[in-house]
Amino acid sequence: WFADYVLPMGVSSERHDVASFETHSGRWIGFRQPVLRRHAELEGETVDRTYQTNPGEVWEEQEFWIDLSWRIDPDGLLGIREQFESRESPGEPLTIDEYYSMLFENSVPGLPEAAESEGISALEYMRRKGAFSIPGDQYEMHERPVAESDLAGATRDGTGVYRMPGTAGSHETLEEIDGHMPFIGDGSPAVDIDGEARLGFPTPSKKLEFYSETMRDWGWPEYAMPTFIRSQVHWEDLDFAAGERILVPTFRIPTLIHTRSGNSKWLNEISHRHPLWVHPSDAEELGIEENGLVRITTRIGHFVIGAWRTEGIRPGVVAASHHMGRWRLDEDKARSWGAGRASIDRDDEGRWRLRRASGQEPYESSDMDTDRIWWSDTGVHQNLTFPVQPDPVSGMHCWLQRVTVGPAEADDSYGDVVVDTDASHAVFEEWMRKTRPGPGPGGLRRPLWFARPVKPRATAYRYGG
Repeated sequence: WFADYVLPMGVSSERHDVASFETHSGRWIGFRQPVLRRHAELEGETVDRTYQTNPGEVWEEQEFWIDLSWRIDPDGLLGIREQFESRESPGEPLTIDEYYSMLFENSVPGLPEAAESEGISALEYMRRKGAFSIPGDQYEMHERPVAESDLAGATRDGTGVYRMPGTAGSHETLEEIDGHMPFIGDGSPAVDIDGEARLGFPTPSKKLEFYSETMRDWGWPEYAMPTFIRSQVHWEDLDFAAGERILVPTFRIPTLIHTRSGNSKWLNEISHRHPLWVHPSDAEELGIEENGLVRITTRIGHFVIGAWRTEGIRPGVVAASHHMGRWRLDEDKARSWGAGRASIDRDDEGRWRLRRASGQEPYESSDMDTDRIWWSDTGVHQNLTFPVQPDPVSGMHCWLQRVTVGPAEADDSYGDVVVDTDASHAVFEEWMRKTRPGPGPGGLRRPLWFARPVKPRATAYRYGG
């Protein structure tokens, strides 16, 4: 049996991880380490798996996936286990030390040399220092010359691009593309500029494409050149006199982490409400008082939230931050540091209504701090009132909302969320009619060279399997 959730998984102080930081014009990485494991190793203990030192035997994800691969493919016949097999000890699972040793020695330019100059391994260097700045100027990378050795096996085509067989830039069939593709680009190593091989840009032409053949070939010729695209919240389409405004529901505050900090008691104590930001001029025009209740009406429903008059937002735009609005239906189930109790029913018009029964309250639990809860506000679940708006070209959800803003009505209560699911389906179909049919050239789902954080194998791009 396979589980949908594997708990517990380590938080930042209970697992290894790397992160890049865009703090200046350079590039550098940081190395996160499980605190208790590292302490045990410094005390001379031998640690095979991180959960052996973590409280509650908390796993770290990378070790979990390595071990899971061996459970799935115990005899290696599926070809999975070999991907996670130790090179130092064949027949044994890859260790976390070996994993990061390979990464630091082969994927971070300059790190092996810096470690060697101090007489230690790249892994030990990162353990001691925790960070490494990658040497070199990060400007005009497209102008960088490409070494002859990096062009081995490549063929220069008629446009000057060096194409490498077995990549997205040079293949007869998808099966020829070797392994996983790069994050962005088609794998072509360089472009000839005035007789010299240069790194270029990660486009099919390796140049800045002010005219994109990809957009043309994939059925969007009107966007082949950069142009203004009139959005779903274009200001000239709004009836400001009728109370229409642009709602920004995606901005975040520095004390919470996306939706992942709902069980952090200290962070929820600091931040547990998200009033609607509204400019004083808009508030006067719309009749909204400071801390007064506001009804925000979308195309499929509405929600009721408190107001904050502030010059920190421009007129014509209102905003309610991300993170907030958790709720639960039962008194004792799904309690967290940021979930109020609610009920769901239908109103007289058949629309679904989520109504807050109570806010956050102190309660008894194994954590004595639950009895110290002093706040009641848990925010408003605004996302339910947003129709699905898939961008016709990329498929991404278009988050900004065209809304009508006004004072709450007599029967409204703070935290009310009302949704017409029939209207929701209708709006979704309206957006879907803006799309154009696939597949694209070569029977593909999307261009192979487009950026994607974790690209699958090229054959997965084939429409219909």
